[in-house]
Amino acid sequence: MIIPKHSRNVYDAAVRAVGARVIEVKAAEELEAAFGPRTAMVYILAGPNADEGPLSTRAIAEVAKGKGVPVLVDAAAEILTIPNVHLQAGADLVGYSGGKCLRGPQTAGLLLGRKDLVRAAWVHSAPHHGFARGLKVGKEEATGMLMAVEMWVRRDHTAEWSRWTSWLEHISRRVATIGGVTASVVQPVGLSNRTPSLKVLWDPKRFGISGETVARELFDGDPRLALFPARGEGEGSETGVSINPYMLSPGEEKIVADRLYAFLSNPTRKDPDAPLAPPVADLSGQWDVGIEYAAGTSRHVLHLRQRGNEIDGSHQGDFVSRDLSGTIDGDAVRIRSLYTEENGDALVFTFSGRIEGDS
Repeated sequence: MIIPKHSRNVYDAAVRAVGARVIEVKAAEELEAAFGPRTAMVYILAGPNADEGPLSTRAIAEVAKGKGVPVLVDAAAEILTIPNVHLQAGADLVGYSGGKCLRGPQTAGLLLGRKDLVRAAWVHSAPHHGFARGLKVGKEEATGMLMAVEMWVRRDHTAEWSRWTSWLEHISRRVATIGGVTASVVQPVGLSNRTPSLKVLWDPKRFGISGETVARELFDGDPRLALFPARGEGEGSETGVSINPYMLSPGEEKIVADRLYAFLSNPTRKDPDAPLAPPVADLSGQWDVGIEYAAGTSRHVLHLRQRGNEIDGSHQGDFVSRDLSGTIDGDAVRIRSLYTEENGDALVFTFSGRIEGDS
């Protein structure tokens, strides 16, 4: 299975689960050389990187068709386009999530394209006893998916967009009355998660609280609000939250506005901008770390270099090594490593604790 570098993500594990070996390509010349007699498919994640350039869907499809290899576009997060933009660009198959833009069943989706390939996917899933039998979509979900598509093609998308915008403007007017808070509606680019959004920003030094903390506190509150942390685009250090309206029901924009206003109009300073305390120890060296997961355990190694309050180094796990960074504030230690999804998986580790004696 060939995947362009720009399309590696955590979801390509679903394709690897059938036993396919991934061949990653970074340039057009690598693409041409990657095809062989056992190449089963080319997988592309829909998005700006697949829209243009030497490894766009159209460019890849032209090469793949000459090799007799089908191209699948993963458009799970996109809006459904009719006629379909990916099939028009040369893809053989395109998949959509039922539970995102279509707002249908979370357990269902759409597979569109070449009839013989769609039929082959069906043969290997329920009601047959192929690989995907354990991933069966029930009659209820199939019917719900059909209804979601029918509603999609009948929906007044222009009126819906105006309604979403009006909700964001209501929230914006409410929070913008707080001194030091700005709010602006952001229009989307591309087809993925296509919805306007509201970015609410403030100075963390003035308010003593970050967007990450606000998002977490509102998510843990009652009623629960799911917002995204956000940051300003300039050189400044503005923090904030981003609000997406397309899962809201009428009237819920008032709940969001009131909760966010109450939080920001009288903020509790949970993220004070205080200087870090002198470190009580030097953690430079090799540290063996025991990790307990929800199911299983492992031993990792942290190679640390400390310079003042800053820590950097590497984190060696079971299979891969990645960079780490962190701080030591007096006796409080916080270290973080990240293995990004462009490698086909995402692994984020955060280690925190306090120094006691030699441990």
